[in-house]
Amino acid sequence: MAATAKLLVIEPFYGGSHKQLVDTLVSKLDVSTFFLVTLPAKKWHWRARASALTISQIIPKKHQFTTLFTSSVLSLAELLGLRPDLALLDKIIYFHENQLCYPVKAVKDRDFQFGYNQVTSCLAADQVLFNSQYNLDSFLSHIPTFLGMQPDYKPNSYVICDQIKSVSQVCYFPLQLPASSPTNLVKDTTKLHIVWPHRWEHDKDPETFCRVIIKLHEDKYDFTVSLLGEVFSEVPDIFQEVKVKLKDKIQVFGFVPSKQEYYDLLDMADVVVSTAMHEFYGVSMLEAVWLGCYPLVPKRLVYPEIYPQECLYNTEQQLFKRLAKMCADPASCDNSQLGLKFEQLAGEAPLLQLLAVLGLAGETSVRSSGGGDS
Repeated sequence: MAATAKLLVIEPFYGGSHKQLVDTLVSKLDVSTFFLVTLPAKKWHWRARASALTISQIIPKKHQFTTLFTSSVLSLAELLGLRPDLALLDKIIYFHENQLCYPVKAVKDRDFQFGYNQVTSCLAADQVLFNSQYNLDSFLSHIPTFLGMQPDYKPNSYVICDQIKSVSQVCYFPLQLPASSPTNLVKDTTKLHIVWPHRWEHDKDPETFCRVIIKLHEDKYDFTVSLLGEVFSEVPDIFQEVKVKLKDKIQVFGFVPSKQEYYDLLDMADVVVSTAMHEFYGVSMLEAVWLGCYPLVPKRLVYPEIYPQECLYNTEQQLFKRLAKMCADPASCDNSQLGLKFEQLAGEAPLLQLLAVLGLAGETSVRSSGGGDS
């Protein structure tokens, strides 16, 4: 439908939250109003490095696009160099995360190109959206140090920061929260069910979570645990240790492909835990909390922006103590008094904001997500 489409939507890594955002957006639009270009959510490093060239060949040469919307995986500056006809569009980029503060063990382990592409993409964009204030602040604050890694002929990073800040705003992820899942299963109120719903990769720090639940097990606490999330080819060794030691306590171990089964599982769980070292919004955490789980999150990253003080922990030992107390009293895991403002954090409000930025607020009606206060 490129002949009539005004909106060009590009997602080089069409999976996870990136797919959720695109699917939510286009579901509100008439099919004739947008043209969608996606690449599979595989080989992230190559998508970040090289997708602009492939995508430049997919986008039709004849078009009537007025707006371009993409995520920060794409090197927007590179795409515009390859397709100068797109430079006149209103170019909007959405940051699910930023690479300037991706956790690495040593500076030499950081791939400079990923962060550099994100900086130049911002400079090439007309508007830049970040999924949290933490994402925006951390990106801007890291630019001087990051660009200072260059050995000579360094750009003026403060001018760059000012330029990016002037076109940036926070737009929370327009997460469409599910209805509370009716289920025929009877929830076990006598045994704590702990959920860890994250990618099985080092930036989510599964080692800390696994150490904590192994210690709970060794100290004879009674609980069940579900370790969810996408599983990749290189699984951290500690997962195998958990599988062996806690085999009788594990309810689900690995990715749940059915979204409804996933929601049903969260609906039956008691507490959801994050140990992340790299998080800018946390789709899976908010979904779990919406479905009744009590959140325990580290006092860092985006979490203090979203969750109240009573949900935050500072150390691994504090996490252990909180979970041990909950094991002794599962009924204490009541999140109904946390007062999370779901209507601001997810659903209709950020979706309307996104549509307004794209110049589409008057062209579509937004169905209510059912979101409200916790």
